[in-house]
Amino acid sequence: MKKAVKDVAVEKPVEAAEAAVKTVKKAAEAASKTVKKAVEKKTAEKKAAPAKKTAAAKKAVKEQVYLQYLGKEINKDDLVKQVKDIWTKQLKRKAGDLASIDLYLKPEENAVYYVINGDVTGSIAL
Repeated sequence: MKKAVKDVAVEKPVEAAEAAVKTVKKAAEAASKTVKKAVEKKTAEKKAAPAKKTAAAKKAVKEQVYLQYLGKEINKDDLVKQVKDIWTKQLKRKAGDLASIDLYLKPEENAVYYVINGDVTGSIAL
């Protein structure tokens, strides 16, 4: 059977449109794969970056503070230990409840004043 001119004219644009749809689908799939790879690469980089920061953070600088006054030498760590002992042994409080320690050194008074958790105060003789 012969096709009418009208049928041939309609079939070619439809075939062209179908071919264009297939081409667009292939391009979309390729773009999707490229985007997925890029996202996976960025995700892997983000996961690796904190590991480097953590390793650098673990290497902390050791600090020591000493007060030297009139032939005496007082170490900050010793003072903190004494205040912690006061908190746990004298005041009978839990070590886990200790949130902050503020020390005020007054060598002219031969004393260290402390504030624990913002409300418990006292002093230690140097």
